[in-house]
Amino acid sequence: MSYSGVVPPLATPLKESGDLDLDSLTRLIEFMIDAGVHGLFLLGTSGEAVFHDSASRTRVLEHAVKTINGRLPVFAGVIDTATDRVTDHARAAKAIGVDAVVATAPFYAQTDQAEIRDHYRYIREKADIPVVAYDIPFCTHVKLRRDTIVELAQEGTIIGLKDSSGEDREFRQVLLDLAGHPDFFGFTGAELVVDSALAMGAHGVVPGLGNVDPAGYVRLWNAFKRGDLAEARREQERLCILSEINGVAIGRVGLSSALSGATKTALRERGIIATNMVARPQQVLNDNEAAQIRKILADVGLI
Repeated sequence: MSYSGVVPPLATPLKESGDLDLDSLTRLIEFMIDAGVHGLFLLGTSGEAVFHDSASRTRVLEHAVKTINGRLPVFAGVIDTATDRVTDHARAAKAIGVDAVVATAPFYAQTDQAEIRDHYRYIREKADIPVVAYDIPFCTHVKLRRDTIVELAQEGTIIGLKDSSGEDREFRQVLLDLAGHPDFFGFTGAELVVDSALAMGAHGVVPGLGNVDPAGYVRLWNAFKRGDLAEARREQERLCILSEINGVAIGRVGLSSALSGATKTALRERGIIATNMVARPQQVLNDNEAAQIRKILADVGLI
């Protein structure tokens, strides 16, 4: 089981009340499929997974799997603080019918690499579903080391990696170490250097910014695959301009609010979702920030 291409980590739309907005989620999914993406990742960091309880996570996955109806692979984030909780989420995701689950290292409690390896082995064994490792030390405060990833991949515990570590040298070393392992795939989460990551062997990208412009990332992917590196670079540089939406609220709110808020505000401005509501304790972007985002969207031809 190996995957490649553009797999956006979907936002989780909310109503003004804070309840799930499944109608907006349907529109978002169809927007992605129409753009030609190669898979969808529900309940990742962009999906605000850690802010949603088990019941809400289940509703999101059930609705997504039903809406997608086999048209694309579905990855489900099972992010939580402890191994048993992650495993419970993974079992629930398997019962719903996702293709694979995506798990970070445990967080809050400080763990070492031996404990992290045990964490992934337990999830794979007890939930009996393919597992993708998610390396995001900015949020977990622990790095999935190269030897840990390679060992888990070679023994079949994980089928892939989403690398959001920002450490491209080590990501490249992992790709080299596992180049002869056809059942492993490495996806970059570094959405502003996708052309570079693909050139060094990444199998695809999981771009949070792909919520806003999935077609742009698909064009980048297609250009790279046909060997048009100049066009891939041009598309990447346009997406770099679009990424400026992520900075408009920094300084007034925390980074999580700034990123989730920018994504949802841009999606609202594009007419895909109904509100830019974010999960508490995050803060909603204000009208002035929304105006700045509209200008950036216009600058890159999205509105």
